Amino acid sequence: MAIFDLSLPELRAYLPELDEPADLDDFWSGTLAEARGHDLALTVEPVDTGLRLIEAFDVTFAGFAGDPIRAWLTRPAGVTEPLPAVVEYIGYGGGRGFAHEHLAWAAAGYVHLLMDTRGQGSTWGTGGHTPDPEGSGPAANGVMTRGILDPATYYYRRLITDAVRAVDAVRVLPGVDPARVAVTGGSQGGGLALAVSGLADGLVAAMPDVPFLCHFPRAMAITDGFPYGEVVQYLAVHRDQVDQVLRTLSYVDGVHLGRRASAPALFSVALRDQTCPPSTVFAAYNHYGTLAVGARPDRDIEVYEFNQHEGGLGYQLDRQLRWLADVLASAPTSPLTR
Repeated sequence: MAIFDLSLPELRAYLPELDEPADLDDFWSGTLAEARGHDLALTVEPVDTGLRLIEAFDVTFAGFAGDPIRAWLTRPAGVTEPLPAVVEYIGYGGGRGFAHEHLAWAAAGYVHLLMDTRGQGSTWGTGGHTPDPEGSGPAANGVMTRGILDPATYYYRRLITDAVRAVDAVRVLPGVDPARVAVTGGSQGGGLALAVSGLADGLVAAMPDVPFLCHFPRAMAITDGFPYGEVVQYLAVHRDQVDQVLRTLSYVDGVHLGRRASAPALFSVALRDQTCPPSTVFAAYNHYGTLAVGARPDRDIEVYEFNQHEGGLGYQLDRQLRWLADVLASAPTSPLTR
């Protein structure tokens, strides 16, 4: 696929005007307060994976509306001191699969929490284990349009809340330094990492990889690719609901939420990506941290000129491992763990 979006110099300067809802902060503070009104209901059960150098645990915690959310926790075996943690979110349609499929972060010396995605897990990979018990009105196939006529009922309100609660959960686990928690993910997982970076206080780093859920109006205008195409498909039928749909999407847009982030960030983008077009990623990158309390956080972006939505794959993980180690080398530990 040829390059179809703006040139790289144009992308680096791309700073679109935003249509951010006036009550965005109140919406999310109320949503998270309601979720935190439920007991975290955290359970951590050892799992025999056959691995000898990595310990694995089946984790459940309360997400949106107190719904049980599953996750895998892995960590280096035999390590007793508190470790930094990486919370990872999964790409669209995937589930947590097996614990032994996600070992890089634990092998590098981190506690790694991989959050399952409610109502997904049957499109690729080895499956998910978390249902979405909440209802939905008329919707296109997939989850992009579930409850889309009202931000209060929208699917991504639930999923983003789950993602924030995953950070809450990992911070209270034994053997985790709560002052050194990072978030990451690719595609949908990258969009969730961006959202959480603006909603969870005190993160040490964010690593959104080819992030989805960013700059919806632009994405819907320049790509026919799915999952953004689900919204286009829906509006092709529900022609009178454009304003309602765009209003709902503005509450979960990673560009809007990422503006509030205070953690240093490493992004990635692929210039031939028709799933998450480069201009939507650069919109999030260029706006990242502009509303941070205090100094704007450091940020960097890896550009993969010849790649599509796969982005950098192992090259990007190599970059993340080295970058996060550098960030942590200059980050304070929790007073309780010194």
